[in-house]
Amino acid sequence: MDSRTYAALVIPANNAEPIRMDQVGADLPALEALVDGPLESVIRGDWHVYLNAESAAMLLPVNFRAGQLMHECGLDLDGIRGTAVFLGRGEHGAEADIPEHLPRLAEELFGAPLAA
Repeated sequence: MDSRTYAALVIPANNAEPIRMDQVGADLPALEALVDGPLESVIRGDWHVYLNAESAAMLLPVNFRAGQLMHECGLDLDGIRGTAVFLGRGEHGAEADIPEHLPRLAEELFGAPLAA
């Protein structure tokens, strides 16, 4: 991980909080702060998502919106919990800005422009 920032799609588990595009640091402390705990990563093609590795034990709320977005991208995981942080994948698995198709799909699915 590095200290640069990248455009990320952040989907809070709380439906009252807006889905947003954000510049996030790709260092461990910054990402752990966003997901509220230790990281786990799920990789899918040109993107990956960071989740809280202990979300079930911590009883974090289910993140239906992140689960639906992943399902639309062909990835079915049960019980996505807590905040999900989507980033792009660069060469050799390096961090990169979120691919444009994911924010567009999120806007289509959830019927609202993303918060900045």
